[in-house]
Amino acid sequence: MDTDEIERLRDRNPAWRLLRARNAPLVLSFLGQRFIDENRGAIAADELASSLDDHLHQLHLIDPERYPSDPAAYLEDWAAPESGWLRRFYPARSDEVHYEATPALEKAYRWIESLQAREFIGTESRLHTLVDLLRQIVHGSETDPEARIAELHRRREAIDAELHEAESGRFAVLDDTALRERYQQFSSTARELLSDFREVEQNFRVLDRSAREKIAAWEAGKGELLAELVTSRTDIAASDQGRSFQAFYDFLLSEDRQDELATLLGRVQGMPQVEADRRLRRVHHDWADAAERTQRTVRTLSEQLRRFLEDQTWLENRRVLDLVRAVEAAALAVRESPPPANDLGLVVDEPGVPITLPMERPLYDPQPAVEVDSMVAPEPAEKASLDALLGQRFVDTARLVENIRAVVPPRTTAALDDIVTLYPIEEGVAEVLGYLALAEDDISVHVGDGDMTVDYQDATGTMRRVRMPRVTVTRR
Repeated sequence: MDTDEIERLRDRNPAWRLLRARNAPLVLSFLGQRFIDENRGAIAADELASSLDDHLHQLHLIDPERYPSDPAAYLEDWAAPESGWLRRFYPARSDEVHYEATPALEKAYRWIESLQAREFIGTESRLHTLVDLLRQIVHGSETDPEARIAELHRRREAIDAELHEAESGRFAVLDDTALRERYQQFSSTARELLSDFREVEQNFRVLDRSAREKIAAWEAGKGELLAELVTSRTDIAASDQGRSFQAFYDFLLSEDRQDELATLLGRVQGMPQVEADRRLRRVHHDWADAAERTQRTVRTLSEQLRRFLEDQTWLENRRVLDLVRAVEAAALAVRESPPPANDLGLVVDEPGVPITLPMERPLYDPQPAVEVDSMVAPEPAEKASLDALLGQRFVDTARLVENIRAVVPPRTTAALDDIVTLYPIEEGVAEVLGYLALAEDDISVHVGDGDMTVDYQDATGTMRRVRMPRVTVTRR
């Protein structure tokens, strides 16, 4: 990294700004405990302000003048764009402000934690981990069948030898130092994984925001926009980050894996050789919660599709929609380069001083009385056209969910074209996109590689065919 890049990070990176902030100890101690240590998602503003008030009360017992501001003012300041340590937003179907930690806060808090002195630093377990990773890379990428078979024979011989030693009562047991070293590495990796999820969620949120911007500024046809959004959804699922996250999410959804993790964690927490952290007893549930929050962010792209397909949003007052679109376009235009605080964006002519000579004033001229009729004649009523209103088509998502549950048993996966073969499309392409936008607890829709076609009959009786990426539906 060169000097200019480091200077840009110092001036623009929120994590660096947090470390330089005057009240950084308050921000890191309070927000780090509430969001990172407890692995909390979004918290209502009233609840978070109440907790901050209690935290400040404890600090004021020692130094009453140290943090004099109001808790709500602190939260608004930490969520301001120039800070960027909290995300302030309104959740769906809620009129209460919520706050959520940002990846910048997570990075700063983890760096502060790393500054603490450690009494024990293990190296042997990390060396074994590196060697295992190299083996997975080399043997996992091997395409020669003979080499794979030779490696499997070698591993089987090693297992047979170890099994023979165990049957004879001779086997190696990890000593207390090795146990503590491996538990230290496990706890560090487990917390880093939770930190990574927050950053992955932020990356997906950026992609979702780009989709919202595209909808706000779109002026072409609706079909072209739908193609753009479906392509964005496919690009997310096909990216390295998307595939890695989906593989991790599928791993957590496995009941056998969950049981194995719970059993292993329970046995490790009960070992007297290690100083077990009670917060790690349910870390696999924290992983699942963090993964679900990230998955929920990905689903918002499908919500954009469904809201865009609802025709009633396009049949409202056109004047209001035009004003909203103008405000959105103006907000996007000034987001990167906002105007100065003293510039409201309005230009007003400077008032002048009129000069009138005394002899230029006219004499008094009485005017006849004028009767003013302020009543405005009503405009002739126009016959409203109801064709567009009556021509709306409603997609019943509950019926689509029942179709899936009737065809796909729990813990299995089926292709979307197989489902629509048994339950033909009734509402056209809107119903096909309705399947993509489903967000049920026991149903997940995945857009994968490859193509598939779906046939349906439109309102005129003409057979239509939709070509789209391959879609699978999974029952959990």
